[in-house]
Amino acid sequence: MIKPTLTVIIAAKNEGHQIRTCVDSVSFADEILVLDSGSTDDTADKARSSGAIVHITDWQGYGPQQLRGIGLAKCDWVLSLDADEIISPALRDEILEAISNPKFDAYRLPRHSSLCGTFIEHGGWRPDYTLRLARRSLAGFTDHFLHAHMTVNGTTGKLQAPIIHYSYRNLDDVLEKLNRYSRGAALDLKTRGGSSTLAKALMKGFWSFVRTYFLKQGFRDGRMGLVLAIYNSHTTYYKYLRLWMQASAVAVRMDSDDESVRPSDASITKKIGKP
Repeated sequence: MIKPTLTVIIAAKNEGHQIRTCVDSVSFADEILVLDSGSTDDTADKARSSGAIVHITDWQGYGPQQLRGIGLAKCDWVLSLDADEIISPALRDEILEAISNPKFDAYRLPRHSSLCGTFIEHGGWRPDYTLRLARRSLAGFTDHFLHAHMTVNGTTGKLQAPIIHYSYRNLDDVLEKLNRYSRGAALDLKTRGGSSTLAKALMKGFWSFVRTYFLKQGFRDGRMGLVLAIYNSHTTYYKYLRLWMQASAVAVRMDSDDESVRPSDASITKKIGKP
């Protein structure tokens, strides 16, 4: 029986502080691809030194980047991973068993994510199943700029051991991602014909807090559960606020353009008035 092979695809930019840990955690894979979208630190060098094949690319969004990785992969199966994630020994064993004796064409993997050093158990963050492992010939990705996800033209199952996700290292990381994620999410909404108002931004942000803290029981994580609920509400609020303000800015520019090409009253008077 021919042993099935595995390619791990990692999208990265300026991840020098953690790329080696990520790559080392998947050293069991037959091929590790790091798609570096223009790092200015030592991400590429550290990835190569850990055994990864590095491709320097542009950045067209998370979905297109992962699709590019699937196109470059040479193995039977592909595993999509972020640079701030690691595969534990328990999950490694599950993955190897899943591809050696496959019952499905793809697998959803749970994630256990940390917020500023605290692993979150509630608030919608656990178990957080996401499709990450699939037969390469059947795998695809949505074209979302930000939160794209893997797709598969086949059956799906679940693994049990989680991906360890160091999602927000500190407060600076939280604030940087709040800005980046709200911008990317607004772009995805706009691309898909979404619209917003100031009232909608406020209501969406409020509902995100209620959903995270109360309905998803974020309060059970104590103070960090409250921090997560506030973060989610702010990210949602700014996503819809950006969408509204972008649309408003376009409308203002259109009005301004109309004014710039419309002849002034004075010029009309000169043309039709008495000499």
